[in-house]
Amino acid sequence: MADNRALPVAYNETTVAEPAHDMSESERQIFNYLIHPDDSYDANGVYWADMPIGKRIGFVGSYDAAEAKKELKSIGSMMKKDPLSPVGYYFRNMVIPGAGLGLEGYVLFSIGNIKPLFQAPGAFTSCWKAPPVGYSKTAHDCNGTWIAAADYLEIIGIIIGQVLVGLLGDWLGRRWGLIQDATIMFIGLVMLTAAWGTTLNGWVICYVWSLFFYGIGVGGEYPMTATSSMENAVGSGKISTKEDRLHRGRKVTSAFLMQGWGQFVNQVLLILLLLIFHHGSGNAPYSKVAAQWTYRVSFAIPAVGTLWLVYYRTFKMRSASKQLLAAKAKSKVTGYDVESLRMTLKYFGPRLLATAGGWFANDIFFYGNKLFQSKFIAVISPATTSIMPNWLWNLVNVTCSLVGYYLASFLIDNKLYGRKKMQIVGFLMDFILFIVPAFHYKYYTSPAHIKEFQAMYFLSSFFNQFGPNAVTFLVAAEVFPTPIRATAHGFSAAVGKLGALTAAIMFNYISTQTIFYTVPWFAFMGVALTFVFLPDTTGLDLKEQERRWQFIRSGREQDYHGVAVHPKHLSLWERFRGAGKYYDPEADYKQKVQEMRTDWESSQNRKVNEKGEVVDIHEDVEDVWSSDVSTYFERTKTGGSPDMPAQEKSNGYDYDH
Repeated sequence: MADNRALPVAYNETTVAEPAHDMSESERQIFNYLIHPDDSYDANGVYWADMPIGKRIGFVGSYDAAEAKKELKSIGSMMKKDPLSPVGYYFRNMVIPGAGLGLEGYVLFSIGNIKPLFQAPGAFTSCWKAPPVGYSKTAHDCNGTWIAAADYLEIIGIIIGQVLVGLLGDWLGRRWGLIQDATIMFIGLVMLTAAWGTTLNGWVICYVWSLFFYGIGVGGEYPMTATSSMENAVGSGKISTKEDRLHRGRKVTSAFLMQGWGQFVNQVLLILLLLIFHHGSGNAPYSKVAAQWTYRVSFAIPAVGTLWLVYYRTFKMRSASKQLLAAKAKSKVTGYDVESLRMTLKYFGPRLLATAGGWFANDIFFYGNKLFQSKFIAVISPATTSIMPNWLWNLVNVTCSLVGYYLASFLIDNKLYGRKKMQIVGFLMDFILFIVPAFHYKYYTSPAHIKEFQAMYFLSSFFNQFGPNAVTFLVAAEVFPTPIRATAHGFSAAVGKLGALTAAIMFNYISTQTIFYTVPWFAFMGVALTFVFLPDTTGLDLKEQERRWQFIRSGREQDYHGVAVHPKHLSLWERFRGAGKYYDPEADYKQKVQEMRTDWESSQNRKVNEKGEVVDIHEDVEDVWSSDVSTYFERTKTGGSPDMPAQEKSNGYDYDH
């Protein structure tokens, strides 16, 4: 293994003393490989975030270009063996992990798509166009309160699922949470498909409570999919992988973007089903039979996929909780780690403000965009009673969103752009694209300028996905330690859904222009929270963050000197509070060598029991020690590491880099 890099370099890029002056060349190379991987450090051992801006751009650009070339070459090799193998790879690694969110996106946004069909002439106008509140048997067939509850109870169910399953996922494990989510969603879809009543109002009540039950399963998908996708990318071994450092964000957002495909497939199927059951015509009036068959079949189709998901998660994802169990073992915790929750609130409370507050601001915009979409369509297509223009324009909007999802997935790991900049830029663009038409509403809604209005609306959907909607989903899990990761993500997502609930209530009482006046300021709030309280974890080795957490967990925060406290990876608030003062590359390198030594000695002791017989090692323990590392530790074990004080030698921390 050729590696001629020096050991290591601090801020001023001056070579410092090696932690073990008697290392051989091969030993030096393997320590460099393990402690200073070449995707994060240059040949002098300088961390990418410590480089001057010019060097940083060159280093990141050249490495990313080489990595992209390698990936394209790999795809080419796969296609030579089997032209469809890249498709299979994509389904295994992107589609299946995000299948739950794809089904969630399909059903969740189907509610808003189906409601105009129920309200259309000839369908259930007397029911779904009931007064906002109250019930009049002679004038309407349905209670207006229950009609409004179709929006509210679904969101309340999601909030309950996010908080409840987030807690249970950290308590009982990721696999259990994934299975119960899929099971609840399957039962909920059966209920939605079969919803009935002796009266129209009875049917609406059954339909609304089915949405509430389904929403609980949907809510649980958020923390479970985010944490399991991330921990699957990171793995539970001792050595971090290039996949984690370079593509962790892409792996999580690739699962999340299935939400967009769910919306797209739902809209296409609704259009096809209505044409099938309405005799090939999309024009009003629509019969009650056509409306019933369209909505019921549209829910029956994802029920089949969800049943398969229950099977897959039960029998094919047995190791989904592996990293959580390893983290609990280090802290000697078996149930829910209450102490980790307490310490997270103490040390990372402002991060929770950023993730939860940012998600709240985003969902005001994201779900508000979806909820008042029919009002927007009415502005650009005012003279039609058919729901087809609404559905077709929605298809265009979803397509714009999908482009944003994919671009976010491609750039979210780029060290020069990354999570924090992407979220700030997305919020800012949404602010601009709504505030401009708000103050010139009549101008942009006039026939001569309606195209500009459309362009701004669709661009706002693009930047919402290529920005806060993708980033909030990722960072709400990423910036917190493993033991409470699902709890933090679930809480952040639940606060986000409070934003959706706020939008659902507020938009029923204000005009379309007032919506354009109101929404942008939530985007501005998102910019402020992100800028001040959100750390940028782009390019940060997640195992390094877990390593820092072990120091915090044991009350030794000041003894951690690694890149997790580099100013680049801390929020503005954390830098102001002084968390970055502990960053010291030289001390960190020495500490890592000593931690490796301690872990190596423990692994040697575990391999042989008191009788000298080889025993099984727990599956989380990997024999990662090369012959050069083992030779060095064996040769120097009597005197210990020359440059390490005895006090640090006994710290006993596992090497997780």
